[in-house]
Amino acid sequence: MGKETIRLTVGQALVRWLQAQWSERDDVRRRAIPATFGIFGHGNALGLGQALAQEGGELRLYQPKNEQAMVHAAIGFAKASRRMQTFACTASIGPGATNMLTGAATATVNRLPVLLLPADTFASRRQGTVLQQLEHPTERDATVNDAFRPLSRFFDRVSRPEQLLDTLPAAMRVLLDPVNTGAVTVAIHQDVLGEGADFPLGFFEPRTWTVARQPPAAEELRRATALLRSCERPLVIAGGGVRYSVAEHALAAFAEALGAPVAETSAGKGTGVEGPLAVGGIGVNGTAAAQRLAAEADLVIAVGTRLTDFTTASRSLFQHLEVRFLAINVAGEDAVKLGATPVVADARLALEALTPPTPLERNAYRAEVRQLMRGWSSTLAAAVSSSANGALTRMGVYRELNRAARPGDWLVAAAGWAPGDLLKTWQTTEGGLVHLEFGFSCMGHELPAALGIRMQHGDRGEIFVVIGDGTYLMGASELATAVQEQLKVTVVVLDNAGYGSIDTLARESVGVSVGNRFRTRAGERLMVDFVANAGSFGCLSVRADDPAALREALGRAREHLGPVVIVCETDPDEAPPPSGAFWDLGVPEPMSDGGRRQELQRFYG
Repeated sequence: MGKETIRLTVGQALVRWLQAQWSERDDVRRRAIPATFGIFGHGNALGLGQALAQEGGELRLYQPKNEQAMVHAAIGFAKASRRMQTFACTASIGPGATNMLTGAATATVNRLPVLLLPADTFASRRQGTVLQQLEHPTERDATVNDAFRPLSRFFDRVSRPEQLLDTLPAAMRVLLDPVNTGAVTVAIHQDVLGEGADFPLGFFEPRTWTVARQPPAAEELRRATALLRSCERPLVIAGGGVRYSVAEHALAAFAEALGAPVAETSAGKGTGVEGPLAVGGIGVNGTAAAQRLAAEADLVIAVGTRLTDFTTASRSLFQHLEVRFLAINVAGEDAVKLGATPVVADARLALEALTPPTPLERNAYRAEVRQLMRGWSSTLAAAVSSSANGALTRMGVYRELNRAARPGDWLVAAAGWAPGDLLKTWQTTEGGLVHLEFGFSCMGHELPAALGIRMQHGDRGEIFVVIGDGTYLMGASELATAVQEQLKVTVVVLDNAGYGSIDTLARESVGVSVGNRFRTRAGERLMVDFVANAGSFGCLSVRADDPAALREALGRAREHLGPVVIVCETDPDEAPPPSGAFWDLGVPEPMSDGGRRQELQRFYG
């Protein structure tokens, strides 16, 4: 780094260093951390707040309204950038820091990069017990930030200025590592943030981190090719890794040449092929066509997916007596699940290497896939028409949204009914994009994630956010951020007066639901004026009571320059057609009599 030095505080050095970091893949170079989210308290306002004001000319600061929400926004930004960029998120000591824990878990579970900079206690300890410090009876160095350790892919606590020289490059390496990425946490003692030191000037020279594509090993390709040649009923499952690798076109070419239908996970929604080989979502919230094909597949090709219980129907979905698995994944731990033959490699490179040079006809199989999808489409159409009695239903809202979607639009949903419903029913438009966060199924993720997507996506297209009234009540405060920054998002609120998904799950499984309906003590529906609430933040807010009103509202939203909230009261008991898939639930033991347990476990799909 050379012998020349510069005197900076730790906060100033951190800000300077972050602005000099770049990521590069396929000869495209981007700023790795283009902006910061910050909520400031006594732990970070002085050391880091001052540094951002003095040194952060190229590190734009956004002001969120909740610490958890700012992490979700960084996740959305990272998803839209295909994991090549993210935001730094800073919070003060104590509750400010711990408010970020849920966001950290969401990022790590979904393997999306976020950089967390929680302030910490005093390294010197001369102050004694400080404001918001958690005291441990036997561990004097313990702080609340230790809670980030199991939730982060990288964790370090900075107690000396010179530690930055080691910690920051190590943190960035993990942040941009396709295998190990997730929440990266660097906690910094608040007195150290303001401590001055002599840093090497070379430390602040621009650095480009190459995100290299890992090629498949020759021996793994040979085994995989042998499986592809011997199968008769292949099925491809497209996961989020397809998007992160920019492998959509490679996947389409592979599936067409192999003659294999393609199903999608929640994270992979929108990455699968279009046309007759596309069979929609798979698993507990999948299409009936995908379920049938999965049950009879003799080779399942998992591309960039973790194969969680919702994808595999609690490992009950694949029922062919001689079914085999081939897993293409950059992470070795995911490439061997279900006893799969692994190809540990970048998804795009692996798919290109495995694409048959001569397309396989499989005419009978292709015809079967088309027939199954025609049947599923008819079932969906009948479900919408049978419930369209003039009033809006969930299915009716999804239909109108899908009709309004154009190339370049995003669809965002997370916990509750919406991500499962949309995995099953949403028809991704050509050039359309989808973010269904169902890895952690985190309520309150949707709105801030959409703001992050808008920040990365720029002015292109619409960003539709589908949330329930329960999620709205958890995180409506970020509407103020949307208005403050003029971030154009269209939020569609499904108002069914409760936590409808879990309410139905409980009632159908054990016959009783506790604490899931929004009711007064007198038993009356809790009336919340969501239109007035959204309007109070400065949003354009409207109520849509029927399909025509929703169509008009969506048209107005596309023309409006700022955030829009559309409230739709829906029937909590109306639902899309079931997939028929199994999902293992913790059904109480008395319910297992007479085989009732298995019957109830099946309902959720």
